[in-house]
Amino acid sequence: MISQFFVLSQRGDNIVFRDYRGEVQKGSAETFFRKVKFWKEDDEGDAPPVFNIDGVNYFHVKVAGLLFVATTRVNVSPSLVLELLQRIARVIKDYLGVLNEDSFRKNFVLVYELLDEAIDFGYVQTTSTEVLKSFVFNEPIVIDTARLPPLGPASIFMQGTKRMPGTAITKSVVANEPGGRKRDEIFVDVIEKISVTFNSSGFILTSEIDGTIQMKSYLTGNPEIRLALNEDLSIGTSDYRGSGAVIFDDCNFHESVHLDSFDVDRTLSLVPPDGEFSVMNYRMTQPFKPPFRINALIEETGSLKAEVTIKLRADFNSSINANSVLVQMPLPTFTARVNFELEAGAVGHTTDFKEANKKLEWGLKKVVGGSEHTLRAKLTFSQELHGNIMKEAGPLSMNFIIPMHNASRLQVKYLQIAKTSKTHNPYRWVRYVTQANSYVARL
Repeated sequence: MISQFFVLSQRGDNIVFRDYRGEVQKGSAETFFRKVKFWKEDDEGDAPPVFNIDGVNYFHVKVAGLLFVATTRVNVSPSLVLELLQRIARVIKDYLGVLNEDSFRKNFVLVYELLDEAIDFGYVQTTSTEVLKSFVFNEPIVIDTARLPPLGPASIFMQGTKRMPGTAITKSVVANEPGGRKRDEIFVDVIEKISVTFNSSGFILTSEIDGTIQMKSYLTGNPEIRLALNEDLSIGTSDYRGSGAVIFDDCNFHESVHLDSFDVDRTLSLVPPDGEFSVMNYRMTQPFKPPFRINALIEETGSLKAEVTIKLRADFNSSINANSVLVQMPLPTFTARVNFELEAGAVGHTTDFKEANKKLEWGLKKVVGGSEHTLRAKLTFSQELHGNIMKEAGPLSMNFIIPMHNASRLQVKYLQIAKTSKTHNPYRWVRYVTQANSYVARL
């Protein structure tokens, strides 16, 4: 199916390389990186996940700052290869605990062993962490995680120097604690990516939630788990219209999930496999309250000048903070200079004008629920605009992460281990994260 697999760093260094079939010329990694770095087609944007150079198909995904790449000369399903790359990245992360360049270099023997067991002569054998444990015998070399930057949703639950113990993003599923001990823990993350489009008046045109219940288990003995969701949860129907009912359009479950009692009391039972996996994926298009309201006003203030006013309001509880908020807005082609004015007392705000692609950027390190923020930008043009300035600017787009908030109101009521003993008392962590998938406001 695939001819080569390799992993590149952000600098283009070849960290891992495996040639399965010998059908693609050597130097493909350098060719790929040069093409991706200097992508010029369409004059904007990053390289697409799939492209062809001289008869060679290149497939790539970016995970934790690393490029996972596969090549082939045959016509294969792009979605199949991209899914394979994502699963290989997840399996390696399960074994190494941390997915970065340092962990790869210190564990290259283990990584190559995983690749040889997962793929044979270019054909996939298995990408199951649990199955691979029967064939992979090298132990991971654990790296120091104290200086690591955050790598995923779990890492945002840090408060200053405090961290939730045993965080799932930095622990291997096969490595024990120092002294040979193994700590029983199970992590459940409810991660929702929301897509919202506002019109120029601030009314919602479209809204959608793509969510997943992500689990990572470090339990010994493979005990059965029961996961209880909202009792008023309805899927594929709006017949149930109780107060605060949660209605999903559709959903799918991991193969280990048993749905015997799901229709009765919305309880899932499963024996979690080793590693990280999605218990349930769901989609919701029912109306929900967006966490942010954003709009912009642009006015001409002279023949070569204009002013943009952007207002942002956080419509969620004041006990919750949004992190890493970034607002972007394309500006007219002839914009030469931008002067920014922040509100009085603004802390942790950054502003920038990306002259190469004529884009305004406004970053907010932290936004407290219920707060409002305003940015004014004075534009100077290199020549007079001929036409409607509103058509040449916008729309606004947002990126953000909100811990302990989920727009769908889906809840994990309880996480129960079917059979426990006095010596089997695991830690249970249930966390909620809301992220922006596509958050757009038209001018």
